[in-house]
Amino acid sequence: MSRNVLLVLLCEDRQHETFARRFLAAAGWPTRRLRVEVAPPGRGAADSFVRERFPIELSSYRARRHHLQQALIVMVDGDRKGVKGRLHQLSEVCKSKRIAPRADDERVAIFVPTWNIETWLAYLDGQSVDETRDDYPTLDRPRECQRHVNCLQEMCHRGTLRPPVPASLDAACEEYGAHLS
Repeated sequence: MSRNVLLVLLCEDRQHETFARRFLAAAGWPTRRLRVEVAPPGRGAADSFVRERFPIELSSYRARRHHLQQALIVMVDGDRKGVKGRLHQLSEVCKSKRIAPRADDERVAIFVPTWNIETWLAYLDGQSVDETRDDYPTLDRPRECQRHVNCLQEMCHRGTLRPPVPASLDAACEEYGAHLS
């Protein structure tokens, strides 16, 4: 890891990366000092990549956090597991590697869009969403999420999300406040 890295983003795909990068930039984070670890396409389940890399990145974060204010950001789809299920999986994989799970005081935020990020995008487009559905449309290009990021930033600035809020997005807002503010 380079000494200049301030943020590490571990995620499943380019849509996660683009959404997170644009949100962080809008929130004032220096995204030029961002290192991204994204699951390589066509090489197995992307959530498995995130689970396998998480203990490595968490260890790296802990080794460097005293030298530089830094944060680790993880985005992994909830799929059938949901937020609690994914958080439990990440904790268990750390334990299996003999690494302490994430502590409450660490700048490690885990965002779990459930079913997937397209659920959040549909919500940010003004739809009421059902997080048990996995059939919300994908964007043609990841960069098309800018309007969604703008909508989320505006809601964050006002301090409230439009009801009914998807539970996973509400949890993500809590994660951001607890681990990155």
